[in-house]
This record gives sequence, structure tokens and C-alpha cells, in this order.
Amino acid sequence: MPDLLLELFSEEIPARMQRQAADDLKRLVTDALVEKGLTYEGACAYATPRRLSLQIVGLPSRQADMREERKGPRVGAPEAAIQGFLKSAGLASLDQATIEKDPKKGEFYVAVIERQGSNTLDLLAQILPLIIKSFPWPKSMRWGAASANPDALRWVRPLHSILATFGPETETPEIIPFSIDHIQAGATTYGHRFLAPAAISVKRFEDYALALQRAKVVLDPARRRDIILHDAKDLAFAKGLELIEDPALLDEVAGLVEWPITLMGKFDKNFLSIPPEVIRATIRVNQKCFVLRDAQGEMANNFILISNIEASDGGAAIIAGNERVIAARLSDAKFFYETDLKIKLEERLPKLNQIVFHEKLGTQGERIQRISSLAEKMASLVGADPKKAHRAALLCKADLVSEMVGEFPELQGLMGRYYAQAQGEDSAVAAACEDHYKPQGPNDRIPKDPISIAVALADKLDTLNGFWAIDEKPTGSKDPYALRRAALGIIRIILENELRLSLHSLTNDSLFEFFIDRLKVYLRDKGARYDLIDAALGAAADHKEGDPRQISQDDLLSITQKVDALDKFLTTDDGQNLLAGYRRACNILKIEEKKDGVEVFAIHHAPNLRIEQQEHKLAAAIARAREETSEKISKEDFSGAMRSLAKLREPVDHFFDGVTVNADDVNLRINRLRLLAELRQAMSGVADFSKIAAGEH
Repeated sequence: MPDLLLELFSEEIPARMQRQAADDLKRLVTDALVEKGLTYEGACAYATPRRLSLQIVGLPSRQADMREERKGPRVGAPEAAIQGFLKSAGLASLDQATIEKDPKKGEFYVAVIERQGSNTLDLLAQILPLIIKSFPWPKSMRWGAASANPDALRWVRPLHSILATFGPETETPEIIPFSIDHIQAGATTYGHRFLAPAAISVKRFEDYALALQRAKVVLDPARRRDIILHDAKDLAFAKGLELIEDPALLDEVAGLVEWPITLMGKFDKNFLSIPPEVIRATIRVNQKCFVLRDAQGEMANNFILISNIEASDGGAAIIAGNERVIAARLSDAKFFYETDLKIKLEERLPKLNQIVFHEKLGTQGERIQRISSLAEKMASLVGADPKKAHRAALLCKADLVSEMVGEFPELQGLMGRYYAQAQGEDSAVAAACEDHYKPQGPNDRIPKDPISIAVALADKLDTLNGFWAIDEKPTGSKDPYALRRAALGIIRIILENELRLSLHSLTNDSLFEFFIDRLKVYLRDKGARYDLIDAALGAAADHKEGDPRQISQDDLLSITQKVDALDKFLTTDDGQNLLAGYRRACNILKIEEKKDGVEVFAIHHAPNLRIEQQEHKLAAAIARAREETSEKISKEDFSGAMRSLAKLREPVDHFFDGVTVNADDVNLRINRLRLLAELRQAMSGVADFSKIAAGEH
């Protein structure tokens, strides 16, 4: 079957846009083909700094013929309806329609429309220009003489050529006949800008990819990343060093070169007096280079750069140029760092009063006061020294007005730690200056020291409480203030440090619901089921005030432990059979409560009306389960509570096997239903089993 090869060759495509552009090209073309009824076997898109390429294999050579029956108006319908039907069906007269009979609606006209499928080549010539002219670049431009025309092609950078061929592997493919702004589609591509710039004639993807390889272009970005990583590691190893891997930088650099050449440079050892993170940020941001560590794990005064050319001097001039720029940048960074060290963090605090955090929430200085107060409160809850927590919270944002963070905002917090250490602050206070921002994502580490925990929780709670107070809540996919991330950060800190905290004491009710939603997301990502989370949250209080089975439902650690215990319980035969018995009891009660009223079954059953042995055994088992689960839950032994519930399985099974619940005797019937209500209540005191989805486990 025929294949499609498409290449859009242009000036430099920004690295940050390449992956999305390749995905968009693949999606837009394949969607358009499917809409035309054309299926395909596979599609791959590629991007280099100068080209977007698409290969689609296994396309049919033409559309299938189509036959459609279109129902028209009734025979004898008004003329306007008849004419509308003829026009929509493409018929010249009613003679070209047939008449069918419907037992209910009578006779009506039917048009049989037959259309021959179009050649895929012709359809591609229609589809591709539309996609190219409406391509969703984040930023685009017009150029040249055509730019005066508002309808001229807009592209990320000037588009130079279009390669578009279609045909089977065994034959010479055809050029898809279309043009855009005087750029005629053809079968020509171009190699590396400097190493092999000549035009290259190609036919299909296989010789296209090979021709580009010979012309010093690695088409596949994944392969370019692999080459860079492999060569960088080898070059570092040869010098007794180790590459400090940086996946984001690797992606970016792979988008800057078509023919990656790995080189190593060095900088003055005196710059190693700067914090290693500053060196890395300076070299990474300014020169897109990788840094290295020595055999002792310390930052080395070497770096790895990726060139796009094979230089005749082995890259000496390129290395020298990068070394000069990096030396200048590190010199600036050293100056910023040394200047910052001369000013204590507390001396910077007045400047925070000049930085607006949010127009409705005040300045960073006002926010620091709130965080400091809240951090003291949190300290008493997490086992931290309140005075140290207050001090850490007071200083934690001071580095925002430092020279270094002004230059590299991504170093905020980290520089605060360095400056706090330099001025002799307690080590836990210094650590909290960095750690209070954490975790900043699902893979980021969490604070472990109690001081850091107190300040991190205070920082995130202040953010959430503040934005909730001014009604700036996340909506749909929009979360401009990263409130979901803040809530997930609090959840991770609490759970992974096994903290006992009452969220209700820290948040309002509406924010509490937001936390529960985030908890569900967190646990679901860990493999837990939503229904089990709902069941754990839904434990019902006993009628007796202060029943210890009614544990705090805003203790996140207790909730997660109960979810885990529920999950394990329901994987057992006892758990599954007891759940079935519970559902049977609930279904019976639901029907009877509609007849007699809920209040009838809220009364304790009468022991003297138990006449069957199974009733006595079930009543005794329920009483024992209530007592045991009460004790277990008071100790937060949820697994033990589930084991106590498991003892109900046998008496519940025997009850349903040997007792007629809806007995003819009204008193016996009511009493047995009340016994089932007590079973429901006993189980609901542990978890709301009604929330558990049918068919799970």
C-alpha cells in the first residue's frame, strides 16, 4: 500500500516548539485522512531545527466507493419539501428517487446516492495546503514580498521548501500536486546547513532518512538525544569525570543541533568557590552546556558543550569561545554571590514590603508575617521548636531580593539556605529556607526536618487560605496560582512524614473538600480506588456519643490507613462474601423502609423475639463486632477492625440461608429487619460499604 512522506523545510524552529509541532503535524494530517475515510497502518513525525517531517504508511490508493440511502418527504408532501429533498440529494427530478412504504408513516421518497471514491493523491493535494496554512504555531510570521498580503502563509520562521510524495514501495512515488505562496511541493530536501547544504532528491522515507544521515542530519530527535547523552558520558569518563545529567537540557540541546558533536571545555578553578548550583545554572542558562563532577562527587571545573558542526580544528575555536563566555558569566555570578553575602537576610526584609504578592493579599512582607505566625502554630503540632520555626519563616523569602535570585529566579530558597548558613543561622533554620518550597512536583523530595515541615506547611496553607478567602479558586484546567500543587504538597508532607494533623483546624470547610479531592487524586495515583476512599471517609457515627469508632475524618493519615486496610480486606473471600451480605441486607432494608418508614428500624431489636438459632448467633456476632471494632478503631488498628468484621461473614450467611426475613408475623418481620439494620450500622461504623462499587475486586 502507498506511503506518504512530507517535509516542511524552514529556517530555525525554536527547540521548545519542535516536539509539539511534530505531534500537531501528525495529528492534523491523520485526523484529516480519517475524516475522509482513509485508514492507515502507522504514522511517525520528526523534528530537527530546520524541518518537520511526517511518514504515514499503509494508506489506500483511493477512497472506497460510497452508497447512501437518504430518506425524503412523504408522497404528496408540499412542493417546497420536495424541492429541498431533490437539491440535498443531488437529484434532477423525482423520477430518480424510489418510493418505499412504512406501515405507520405511509409512502415516502428515498434517494440512493452513489459516489465514487477519490484518489488519495488528489485528497492529499486538498488536505495538506489547508493544514500548512492553518498550522497552530504559538508564534508565527510572514516574510518577503508576500508578507504584504494578510492571507499569506504564516510560519514559525520562513518556509523554504515542501517535500511531499505519495506512492507504493515498489514504484516511484508521485509528487503531491500543490503549492503555497509560490512554494511548489516537490521531492527535494536539503542536508546540514554548513556540512552538506546541497539539494537532495528523494523518493520515499527510507532513502530520505538515509540521505539525510549522509548529509549530516540526524532526523530522529530521540536518536539525537541518545547520541548526545552517550558521547557526553564517554567523554566525561575518558577524563575521569561523571556527567551530571539534565533531561530538560538534553531535550533542549537535541533541538538545537542536527548533527551533534560533543566537546569539553574548562573554567578557572577559582570559580568553584561559588555554590555548585549557581555554576550549573550559569552554564546551563547562558551556554546550554552540561556540568560534571569529579571522582569525589564534587563539581569539576569542566563542562560539556554540544556543537552542530565538525570543525577542522577539532572544535578548539568553539571550545575557546564558550570558555570565554562562561568565564565572563561566572565572574558575574561570583560578584553577585559575594555581594549578597555582605547583607544579612534580616536586613533585606524591608524590601519585601515593596513587593506585591497579590493586590488583594498584600505584599511579601505582610505574607511573611502571616507565615511566621502560622509556622509557630504548626511547630507545636509537628514537634518543632516554635522559636526556630518563627525565625526560619521570617527569613525564608529574604533571598527573593538578592542579586543572585534576581539573576536566576530558579535558585530562590536554595540561595536563602546558603546565605543563612553563611551568617551563622541554626542549621535547621537554614535548611528550612530552601525546603519550605518543597515539594514542587510529584517527584520532588519532601521536607523531613520538623522546622522545615512547619514552615513548608505554613507557606502552603497561607497560600491556600489566602486565595480561598478572595475566591480565586482553581476552575477546570485553570490553576494560575498552583493551588492544586500546594494542596498536594501538604498532603505529601503529612502522609510521607506520618503526621497527625486535623485539617479542619487549619482550613475552612470549602477548602477541606478541596483537600479531600486532592487526596483522592494522590491516592489514585498510588493505585488506590476512589470508591474505597469514599468508603473510608463515610464511616457513620454510632448513636452513642463519643463512640471511638467515629475517628477524625480529617486526619489524612488515618484515612489512608483505613483505605489500605479496606483494600486488603476486600481481596479476601470473607471480605467479598460479607460485602455481598451487607448489600443484601441494605437492599432489603431499602425496600422495607419505604413501606414502614426509616424510624421504625432505628430501634434496637427485641431479644425475646429471636426464635431461630441463626438470629441469636447473628445478634451475638454483631454485638461482639461492635465492641471489637470500637476498640480497634480507638487504637487506629484498621486491619484489626477489618478482621473483626470478617467474623460476621459466617453468621450473616447462615442467617440468610436459614431465616425468612419477611415473615408472616409482623412482629417477627420488624424484629428481623431491625437486626439487619444493626448489622448495617455496625459495619458502617467502620466504613461506608455502600460506597464500594459493584464488580470491583
